[in-house]
Amino acid sequence: MQRITITIDDDLLETIDKISTQRGYASRSETLRDLVRDAVTRAQPTIDGEAGCYAALTYVYEHETRDLSRRLTSAQHSHYDLSVSTLHVHIDEHDCLEVSVLKGRAAEIKAFADRVVTQRGVRFGNLHLIPSDHGADHREVHSHD
Repeated sequence: MQRITITIDDDLLETIDKISTQRGYASRSETLRDLVRDAVTRAQPTIDGEAGCYAALTYVYEHETRDLSRRLTSAQHSHYDLSVSTLHVHIDEHDCLEVSVLKGRAAEIKAFADRVVTQRGVRFGNLHLIPSDHGADHREVHSHD
């Protein structure tokens, strides 16, 4: 780990301190590391379609749209090999939120996400790809201690 010195204007430092407090960071360094990691991930060029990655696919959909629930379930079953887990939340009497954690080749994940978020009745679709240094098939056992 390297120690660096930066010059930052007072308003921006105040914003960083607010983020730090809101998110519960222990220090400015932790806050800045996470903000930089996020910026680096967003600024990366498109991930190569053959590259292994993880992804979070989030979308809101109107569950009463004709056959939409069935179509979404069918799409998920057709791509079961990509799915790690899915969280389903009932937002209100009309809308549901789903968050799917996916793992596989970037091109396959993107194609699956496109198939889901372009369904009639799906709104607010977002795919967040996370490159994997180990590839999509990495299965090394490790501890979280």
